[in-house]
Amino acid sequence: MSKSVPNPKVDFYFIKNKQWSEEIEKLRSILLDTGLNEELKWGVPCYTLETGETGKQSLKRNIALIHVFKEYCAVLFFKGALLKDPSGVLIQQTENVQAARQMRFTNSQEIAKRKTALKALLKEAIEVERSGKKVELKKTKEFPMPDEFKNKLDKDATLKKAFYNLTPGRQRGYLLHFASAKQSATRVARVEKYASKIKSGKGLDD
Repeated sequence: MSKSVPNPKVDFYFIKNKQWSEEIEKLRSILLDTGLNEELKWGVPCYTLETGETGKQSLKRNIALIHVFKEYCAVLFFKGALLKDPSGVLIQQTENVQAARQMRFTNSQEIAKRKTALKALLKEAIEVERSGKKVELKKTKEFPMPDEFKNKLDKDATLKKAFYNLTPGRQRGYLLHFASAKQSATRVARVEKYASKIKSGKGLDD
């Protein structure tokens, strides 16, 4: 596979992130070596695979992206849960992340040392996408519903109907947000805060 051409629309991301500029430029070079398309999605560099055409439209599948945090920069694999990871380098950001996995770096030397492993994971990620494999995601009903929210739904039929009319993804967003609060009082406050938004048919981040 030939090296891809950098996308000018993505350049700003590598310029603005001064803390990790050297590291993410190295990661960019490795990702472009795979022949994947470089695009701007969610405000970050995203690398996609063209898998053929349906009608006149080319299908592009997300393979990986580069993103930065205060403590590290990382390559995120969209279907990382399906990749073999004998060295244990892939990290699940939180227990609620189902499909994606990160490979994290804290300096340029680390990237150089683990370049072979990163390229192997990228190659496997491309093969996984071409094979059509999918991550088996938990269904919404498998996510725990906090008692505070359940009690509210039992008392408010309009809210209950609106919640179950939301898309599964929006339902999961609310359930995870409510359940993540450690104190019952906080969970109650969150439910009250977002009840009107749920009734409006909107998701947590809409």
